[in-house]
Amino acid sequence: MSPMADFLRNVTLPTMPEVAHELIRSLSNDDAPLSQVRNAIAKDPALAVKLLRLANSARYGASRSVSSIDDAIALVGAGQVRTLALAACLNDAFPVMPGLDRDRFWHTSQTCGGYAQWLANRIGSDTDQAWLTGFMVRLGEVVMAQNIPGCLSEIEKLPQHPGCRWERESALLGFTEGQVTAELARRWQFPESVVQALDASADPMAVRPFSRLGGVLHVAELLAQSEKVDATTVDTLPADVLTALHVDADWLREHLAQAQTFVETATLH
Repeated sequence: MSPMADFLRNVTLPTMPEVAHELIRSLSNDDAPLSQVRNAIAKDPALAVKLLRLANSARYGASRSVSSIDDAIALVGAGQVRTLALAACLNDAFPVMPGLDRDRFWHTSQTCGGYAQWLANRIGSDTDQAWLTGFMVRLGEVVMAQNIPGCLSEIEKLPQHPGCRWERESALLGFTEGQVTAELARRWQFPESVVQALDASADPMAVRPFSRLGGVLHVAELLAQSEKVDATTVDTLPADVLTALHVDADWLREHLAQAQTFVETATLH
């Protein structure tokens, strides 16, 4: 039995509320009506309030108060409303973990989502799916911490460099947080493209066929883990992954500083 299979055999993964399952089902339906998204969110008043707070945040620059789910959809689009609602559900599904800075954890998750969305836009991929998958990728670390005593302190020890969590997780456990998150996504019935991308996120070049979203996640995570992001950061990114994504390094150098404006995200708490 593989280390991953052995780990999952004794793990109870977090459950998601029914509203989240309805929204996940709509991810696989390109023709899902707006009413399906609106009605699912309306069933959970607390979620609706959180969503409206996000829509009224400076991130979206609304010129007037957003007071209904329909207003939020009109402002940011049904896809982004669904993405934000699912992110809020995921946030609520995972508890505070001793030894893990919750605010920093979720900020890094949102930053990763922001970079994933920005890169997906560059290569012509689904930007809402990229944001949500980037936001999700680190959830597996929380599941590890809940079920393997002491592993969190080893994974999060200082000093850290971009990509060190993957290295430490693989050395310590034989699998990575993204692979655990992939199992979460599989059990929650996310689209297979999301599952495959999460599974490949730590080492996208080792997986065939190549997952473009997995490559996007890999680069986005490295950027999100960097203390300082500027043109020189591009030199630390894996050239083979950038080539596979058809992302030009010179373009990245020119635009990377401005990309930080895309990762300023509102709190989901």
